[in-house]
Amino acid sequence: MELMSMCLDKLLKVAQRFPECIVGQITTCVLLALNYLKESEKIMHRDVKPSNILIDNSGSIKLCDFGIAGQLIDSRRALTNTKGCVAYLAPERVGSSESEYGIRADVWSLGITLIELATGCHPYEGYKTDFELLAKINNDPPPRLEQSKLFSTNPELFSKNFCAFVAKCLMKRPLDRPSYDELLDDPFITASKSQKVDVAAWFAEVRLQH
Repeated sequence: MELMSMCLDKLLKVAQRFPECIVGQITTCVLLALNYLKESEKIMHRDVKPSNILIDNSGSIKLCDFGIAGQLIDSRRALTNTKGCVAYLAPERVGSSESEYGIRADVWSLGITLIELATGCHPYEGYKTDFELLAKINNDPPPRLEQSKLFSTNPELFSKNFCAFVAKCLMKRPLDRPSYDELLDDPFITASKSQKVDVAAWFAEVRLQH
């Protein structure tokens, strides 16, 4: 088993926010991991969030904690399980009477995670009870990167491709969200793959602040 250095939620407390180029590398690694789980292991993660994404000193990114991963019954759907951090749950996991949901629930969780990493703030922070939060997720329009306070003060901070990618992940209807293959072909990801980003150097610099 590989020894990883830190989970992203702890790193975020030090860094305050992650640069878009770093978020792009993280997103690519997480998507590849989720797609591998689907295609090779026939499971979905069901708990995508910063605390379940790890980084090491070499800049490698790993998805962890498969404690509530669900077996897919037809490569798309998993038996319902309400476990998972409420703040990252997709609308279909909190507001539906259906007995099944699919891999696109993890796509939603990824979108929420990306907003949190890029802005330093969870889009649903500030709610006192789970009931209040669940109602917000189920009834309100989905959050957008452009709605963040950080974007309002510096709109050039995030590229149009990044904003569009997050919006695709956070479509309210599950079938409107892209598949993993579609996301891996998205302009934001293809651009991230072509960039030479020294994640290890950035990580080392952030750790010096701790």
